Amino acid sequence: MATILPSPPKVGMVSLGCPKNLVDSERILTQLRADGYAMSADYAGADVVLVNTCGFLDSAKEESLEAIGEAMAENGRVIVTGCMGKEAEAIRARFPQVLAITGAHEYQQVVEAVHEAAPPGLSPYLDLVPDAGLKLTPRHYSYLKISEGCNHRCSFCIIPSLRGDLVSRRPDAILREAEKLVAAGTQELLVISQDTSAYGIDIRRTPRPWKGREVVPHMTDLARELGRIAPWVRLHYVYPYPHVDEVIPLMAEGLVLPYLDIPFQHAAPAVLKRMKRPANDAKVLERIHRWRTIAPDIAIRSTFVVGFPGETEADFQYLLDWLDEAQLDRVGAFRFEPVAGASANLLPDPVPEAVKEERYARIMEKTAAISAAKLAAKIGRTLPVIVDAVDDEGGATGRSQADAPEIDGEVFLRDAGHLAVGDIVPVAIEHADDHDLYGVPV
Repeated sequence: MATILPSPPKVGMVSLGCPKNLVDSERILTQLRADGYAMSADYAGADVVLVNTCGFLDSAKEESLEAIGEAMAENGRVIVTGCMGKEAEAIRARFPQVLAITGAHEYQQVVEAVHEAAPPGLSPYLDLVPDAGLKLTPRHYSYLKISEGCNHRCSFCIIPSLRGDLVSRRPDAILREAEKLVAAGTQELLVISQDTSAYGIDIRRTPRPWKGREVVPHMTDLARELGRIAPWVRLHYVYPYPHVDEVIPLMAEGLVLPYLDIPFQHAAPAVLKRMKRPANDAKVLERIHRWRTIAPDIAIRSTFVVGFPGETEADFQYLLDWLDEAQLDRVGAFRFEPVAGASANLLPDPVPEAVKEERYARIMEKTAAISAAKLAAKIGRTLPVIVDAVDDEGGATGRSQADAPEIDGEVFLRDAGHLAVGDIVPVAIEHADDHDLYGVPV
């Protein structure tokens, strides 16, 4: 007699915000899949919908509230988690019918809320989870979170109040996860945290055994070990502490991609002081030049805030001059936006919105020109490219080692129909524009 398999309850997920939130979503879905749940790609097919919110900026909070509203309208059975979970009263006031609200990285509470809303139906025939867990990114690249929280108290940021102080993961646990991801097809590991440079300072006295040797919980040691596991390892959210210099030789050796994502936020000393930024090193420019001597192809991406309270025209011109000298490869800029609970809101001399807009336009024009010149210099070179997509007309889209997914540029390929997603291939660069490259596989 045939066995009739039960139909498992289905969970839908809306994940907002940064890659760290995306990793949280993947962990939640992995646990739920292990508990017997199926995933739903739409509201209609879900027994319950999870909305993983972002609460960093007021605009992000509004986007989160809109996502909750859409899920409530389309499904009605909604559990809210993530950074905005700290503002449960505000969420309840607008959506009193939500089933449950939890904070950031409160995985067990989310799972318990799902269990209560849609009890699992366990079956030995259905409850299978890949060793690498469930992913919300393409198979060939994965975000690898190495810590939670942050010890800094930047005046414009409320992350510590949302996610707490730094808590580093054990290095052996990180390396085991990396191995599973690579075994499942990951070609590129994107290392993320709130402060990657600070990794391990809370557990540095506790090295862990790994492959017959001990690994110290430190950014350099971890990066070296990850470079032995994955073809590409990319470091994000790196503050320019002195020990970052130790990672640059690993780039020259090919163990780590020649890429650093450093959130400088500004360059003018007076503004950095009001921002309460860590690692305000007057010799950063010297260090950048030295890094390029060791690893000539190093790409540096950063973000900057314009219109911070008290920012004068002289401060802003200082930033533009600094960018001329630094010649950063990838730059994102944001107009200062007050965030509820941030101490920067109390600073005097707010910058008028019209001035913020004018400065934003100027910094984007400046950085686009720098980017265009740096990309033009790559014409005629052959660069390694990872393939992200292949179309039906013989074209493909990929990224160079200088490009992180979704935030940086792309490489558009012709005569590439024979390639597959995840391939890493040499590409002859034929053309460039302000942000992207164009070429052909060699």
